[in-house]
Amino acid sequence: MRRLRRRFARSDLRAVPEARRAVRELLSHWGRPDGAATAELLTSELVTNALVHTDQQAILTVTAGPSRLRVEVRDFTGRRPKPRVPVADDGTSGRGLFLVEALADAWGVLGQGVGKVVWFELDGAWT
Repeated sequence: MRRLRRRFARSDLRAVPEARRAVRELLSHWGRPDGAATAELLTSELVTNALVHTDQQAILTVTAGPSRLRVEVRDFTGRRPKPRVPVADDGTSGRGLFLVEALADAWGVLGQGVGKVVWFELDGAWT
């Protein structure tokens, strides 16, 4: 089992490419590049949401196990995210959770006292 953990400062959008790079490196030996690309994309969506919509720091935890990849992004705001159907005229905003819902095998939100964890899982051999 491989594990990755990163803490990102509030509103620091440089964290998004850093998170993608860290996931890419963690999964570099995995045999399905399409799955790793999906993991990178969905990770960047969750990290972006946490930093943009909460104005708080975020903690990324990735666990790659023998049959599943789990990515969690914790923030420190109790407001729960709401997926919305993207509107064609809305630029690129509002697509993050829609993509997570469409591409992940499972996803959800867990309350954490102060804050929450938004997570997704992808099935497959990740180690």
